[in-house]
Amino acid sequence: MLEGSHTRGERHRRTKRGKVVISREPLHLQVAERLRQMIVSGELAPEEKIRVGDLSGTLGVSLTPLREALKVLATEHLVELTPNRGARVAPLTVAETEDLFEVMAELEALAAKLSCQRMTNDQLQEIEGLHSEMKDYFQSGEKDGYFACNREIHDKIVTLAGNPILINARKQLSVRAERVRYFSVAKGTRRDEAMQDHEDLMSAFRARNADAAHDVWRQHLVRSGRETCEVLREFNEQILSEKESAG
Repeated sequence: MLEGSHTRGERHRRTKRGKVVISREPLHLQVAERLRQMIVSGELAPEEKIRVGDLSGTLGVSLTPLREALKVLATEHLVELTPNRGARVAPLTVAETEDLFEVMAELEALAAKLSCQRMTNDQLQEIEGLHSEMKDYFQSGEKDGYFACNREIHDKIVTLAGNPILINARKQLSVRAERVRYFSVAKGTRRDEAMQDHEDLMSAFRARNADAAHDVWRQHLVRSGRETCEVLREFNEQILSEKESAG
């Protein structure tokens, strides 16, 4: 079932420490978030048909909020809705990923430069803590923890840039970027190089060298996009081969 219980129209969930957190989000948005997580993590695979009846039972919700949630995800390009054919998870294509990372590389590089100029020493220490945590996950080979910290660092840098227009532009692309980043982390082999990029960024932050932070982070996103596209090509070729073999 969807995490939590509900009382008087409010859905509850608990933190890791057992504290009850009340969510007043509409149910269909909560369902959308759960489906978003399933798509990003690959639990729902690219091009997989979404069987609403099965999902309704799995998530413990009726069909109405589930269908409304799918409409939300369609606007985010995570789901494709086709009349009379239902819904499927949107494919991951090389062309779209190339276009996405072209934009993300420039946006996040600018965010790194601005955040380097504007962050306080306390905020720098917050990023230091996340960086240290991510390094621990990297060394222990815990991919999910590594990805979660990596995502939080990217988000934090954009927030600390302090530019609402930049933050909003990046937010519109962040879910699609998160999906392909997770795909790259799960299937790619560039984590050593990526970890070094993070080390270099932290060095630039500590030195308050905004131009270096920009260049390191742009290179990081460009290389990440390049590898993700390589992994995607291999993945799509494998899927095509399997379809041809199946006749």
